[in-house]
Amino acid sequence: MIKLPERPSHLREDYHLLSISDYSPEALHTLLSAAALLKRQPSQVAQLACGKTLAMIFEKPSLRTRVTFEVAMVHMGGHAIYLQPSDIGLGKREPVKDVARNLSRWCQAIMARTFSHQSILELAEYATIPVINGLSDREHPCQALADFLTFSEHKASLAGRKLAYVGDGNNVANSLMLLAAKLGVHFSIACPAGFAPMAEIIEEARAVGADTGAVIEVTADPVAAVTRADAVYTDVWTSMGQEEEAAERKRLFPPYQLNAALLKHAKRDAIVMHCLPAHRGEEITEDVLEGPQSAVLDQAENRLHAQKAVLAIAFGWTPPTR
Repeated sequence: MIKLPERPSHLREDYHLLSISDYSPEALHTLLSAAALLKRQPSQVAQLACGKTLAMIFEKPSLRTRVTFEVAMVHMGGHAIYLQPSDIGLGKREPVKDVARNLSRWCQAIMARTFSHQSILELAEYATIPVINGLSDREHPCQALADFLTFSEHKASLAGRKLAYVGDGNNVANSLMLLAAKLGVHFSIACPAGFAPMAEIIEEARAVGADTGAVIEVTADPVAAVTRADAVYTDVWTSMGQEEEAAERKRLFPPYQLNAALLKHAKRDAIVMHCLPAHRGEEITEDVLEGPQSAVLDQAENRLHAQKAVLAIAFGWTPPTR
């Protein structure tokens, strides 16, 4: 595996966003505070990206990722170029390193939504401009940042809160677990045997949690995970690229459906979270997704503000300190 130089803990103009692991708790707090500020005062970075272009590499389709990154660039006076799979054929038609080096000559940042996390790492190794992980098979850091911005809006303070996740221990779960650990938020995930988050991420999160006070729990019992939670999160049972496993996953995952009965075990004022798109009637029921505790549209909106903060810092904006 390609090893990148260790990234400094403070935010810099020339940084990458590859993994939550690369950021210190202080830097993550700064990013979230910056996102909250830009949501209230978007004029802070108006025209910051004037004359700048974001190259957006997509190996997977997207609604929220594409639209929010494009809108963020427009709000900052810049431009985004959508590069679909047939435009590049990342690593097939053209080596990843050549894509990274060519885009670095024309653009000021790269956002990539890929199947393989290795492609994200290789883009970052060879690019001379910031690279942002818009989703890989390992992590979805942009989603996690938007989710914790949403969590903080609904629950004034995050430290000591509990975020429960039920379902597949996928890339979203990996990033949520790491970010929870860094912010001192207890994280409990329930999933069938064999579908837990990556072992190395669980180990890392628990090591970080030992310093921040976050308790990281992995269980097969959805009720145990959800009990006394401040937020309950779920995601699709079958992610893109796992279509051959869909039938087996539909057989194993029904006990992990987020429904009204399961939600009753959380705190009465717990919020419901889902990164969307949702398969109603599978991982979540219609009444819960559309119910009064649902924060899913807040999450979707906050993708814009979190990513705007990431881009603004990449383009040289210095956010106020907390």
